[in-house]
Amino acid sequence: MTIRFTMDKITKDGDPVLRKTAEKVPFPLSEEHRQLAEDMMTYLVVSQDPEKNEEYGLRPGVGLAANQVGKSLQMTAILIPSADPAEEDEEPYFKGVVFNPVIISETVGRTALETGEGCLSVDEDVPGFVPRSKKIKVRYQDEKGDTYEKTLRDYPAIVFQHEIDHLHGKLYYDHINKAEPWKIDDNTKYV
Repeated sequence: MTIRFTMDKITKDGDPVLRKTAEKVPFPLSEEHRQLAEDMMTYLVVSQDPEKNEEYGLRPGVGLAANQVGKSLQMTAILIPSADPAEEDEEPYFKGVVFNPVIISETVGRTALETGEGCLSVDEDVPGFVPRSKKIKVRYQDEKGDTYEKTLRDYPAIVFQHEIDHLHGKLYYDHINKAEPWKIDDNTKYV
């Protein structure tokens, strides 16, 4: 497994590519786009392995959008571990690179990570709750161009929304209430 993206290759907050709306990925995939997808997923796999993570000096991640490695394309690698971390051999909840994802429906109910969100492209800690839809339905394509729809709740929904935001030029801290960062309304539940 060759890791091509290390922390010094991750695009940092302030780079204009993170604030652009990404271009749709055409199909069939070019060899360049196929390799980019593979490299992004490799980063996530290695970053979630404590020994390899330390060896390469990576920050753990569950998602990596193409613009986070300098490519303004609607593609993001997502690796959400299984819901039961005690099960080492358990399959991940979701593992794949999604292309041209869109949220096609979302609930009024909101959720937020109790500790706030973080981002591989944002080095400083930006404290506060990031309210997200509790349940979403997404449509996306896989590496073959096949289209899928998936309903996600709670943490997986948060991950997908965070990554899709990247593709629209938004960062997680854009959602934080600047005046009262740790305040949430009665309609928001913690994950």
